[in-house]
This record gives sequence, structure tokens and C-alpha cells, in this order.
Amino acid sequence: MSTLTSKQLKQYNEDGYIAPIDILSLEKIKKIREEIEYIEKKWPDELIGLGRNNVHYISPVFDKVVHNSKILDVVEDIIGPNILVGGTTLFIKESGKSYIKPFVGWHQDAKYIGFEPHNWVTAWLAITDANEENGGMRMWPGTHKEKIKKHKDTFDKDNLLTRGQTIENVPINETVSIVLKAGQLSLHHPLVVHGSSVNKSNSRRIGFVIQSYIGTNVDQVIGKTYVQQARGKDLFKYHEHTTRPVELMNKKNIIFRNSANKELQKILYKDAKKIGKY
Repeated sequence: MSTLTSKQLKQYNEDGYIAPIDILSLEKIKKIREEIEYIEKKWPDELIGLGRNNVHYISPVFDKVVHNSKILDVVEDIIGPNILVGGTTLFIKESGKSYIKPFVGWHQDAKYIGFEPHNWVTAWLAITDANEENGGMRMWPGTHKEKIKKHKDTFDKDNLLTRGQTIENVPINETVSIVLKAGQLSLHHPLVVHGSSVNKSNSRRIGFVIQSYIGTNVDQVIGKTYVQQARGKDLFKYHEHTTRPVELMNKKNIIFRNSANKELQKILYKDAKKIGKY
């Protein structure tokens, strides 16, 4: 039985995304924010640069989010019952008062990530409200039906993407703002074009992105990806499976997370002219 409605499934098939989907209570979101702030205070270098990736390997709080049954139920409706976690990323945009003005260039997730076939989906969980003012995502509906577009590597220091990659000449009037309340989720297809602008509000905008949930039939064709079994069985065994953390910032988990992030960096920067800070 499908968790997503027929209207939501139609939206995904026609537009390449679904939003919003109610997932977590504000009480649970508060605990996630407290986890972020605690890590930032006690280990200030752990969530910046390359460290923004795969926090679910070092934090049981984020691990529980990744394996949340409500998220997995809607993901299953998209990619089937055999689900692997292929990685996560924290996207934090500081307030408009900050001297840093981060944005996310127009892009398709499938361009550099190396997962094939495209039986996978990116889940974007709002830890704070996400809207036009604070730099929420915009989607270009229907572009998931097209091939991978040309991306230009700019290495713009304010672009939160690894290479500062961007698709040029995106018709902004054809894009749609994705408005999420804290605790809500969006799902988007590997090929749908999306991006986001700077945060003009007075508060941080935080998104936790599972990038991505992949079907067990999905291989990594560029490098090596570690995975966790989220649901079902892995009959293909393309990837090395990992255990789940039971305590915050366990030394062995930190070493493993750093190793996984270095493998991810190799994938994301394959054939790049230089390596960026992510």
C-alpha cells in the first residue's frame, strides 16, 4: 500500500519532485538543532568543509533521522522496498547579517555523484523553515525527463556545491519555490534541475539532505560509496555496508567518516581542475 497519494506520485512523475511532506515534530527538530549546536561548540571543525558530509556516521541523532520509518515509507514508494543510504550532507546558510553569502548553483544531482541507474532519490529535510527569504530551494519542473545538462565549474567561493558548478541560463520564471516548514521533507529526482539563493533573513537556514536513498540495484560507477541498509535486502552487493553509531563522536566512527568523505571527494572531483573546500 502506497504512503504517498496518487496526486503526490503524479507530481513526482510529471515535475520531478514532491513537497511538502510532513515528517518530524517540532520537538524532534529541536533535538536535531541542539545536536548541531552542541557539535559546533565542542568540535568546531567537525561540520565545516568536507565535514558537512555524512554526519549520520558520527551522530546517533542524525542516524535515527536517516532510518526514520516515515521517510523510508515515502522513499519506498519512489524506488522500491530495497533501500540503501548512500550519504548525507548538512546545508547550513548563515543569516543575512553574516559576511558569508552562500548559495547553491543550478544543478542536477546526477551530474557528478556516480549513481547508476537513476533509481535513487534525494530527501531534503528542513531543520529550520525554508522559504524564498532564507534561501530555500527552487525546482525547474519537468527537467528530470531530459538528459544531464552542461554544468560549468566556477569554483565560486560562495557556491555551496563542490566545484561551484552551475547550469547557465536557467529561466527563473519557469522555476518553482519549495517552501518547507521545519520538520517537512521534499523528495527530488536525480535529474531535476534545482538551486537556491542566499539567505536574506536574520536566522540560519538549515537543511539535512540524505543524498541519497538508492535502490540496491544502483551501482557507483565513479568510485567507492559506503552504504547502510535502510530497508529490505541487498541482493546486488555493489557496496560495502557499514554499522550504525551508538554514541556521539566515537573515535572509530570519526576515522571511518573521514575515510568515507575522502572517497566521496574523489567521486565529486573526478576530472576537476582543482579541489574545492567541500
